[in-house]
Amino acid sequence: MEKIIAELKKVIRFKDSTDIGDLVLIVAKEPQVMANYALVTDIARDPSRKKDEWWVVGLTLLSIPPQEMAWTLRTPQLTGMEVFTMGGEQRFVKAVDFGAPPLSAPSAPAPKEVKKTPFLKRIK
Repeated sequence: MEKIIAELKKVIRFKDSTDIGDLVLIVAKEPQVMANYALVTDIARDPSRKKDEWWVVGLTLLSIPPQEMAWTLRTPQLTGMEVFTMGGEQRFVKAVDFGAPPLSAPSAPAPKEVKKTPFLKRIK
């Protein structure tokens, strides 16, 4: 999972925090690598858990049809600082920063300069 996350960080600009209205990337490793976007619709403190900061996070999975779900996550899990398991499967969640300039794509070799010959020839 760490290798997958490292590769994603090369092509996607992530945010350090997660707020309501953010789009998050959700990655699951098993049974095969799966990545989905979800809209964060709500973040509320879980009052039933006194230890650590646990949050009930409302998510709308951007699928057809859209699916609403709620996950209870700790702050490091919600902000992509920690990979966690759910149902025995590893998961990664992190907000995507769509407002930042894009990451530079791997540079392609410069095209060779082609000498153009004029279409029309002047004949004397």
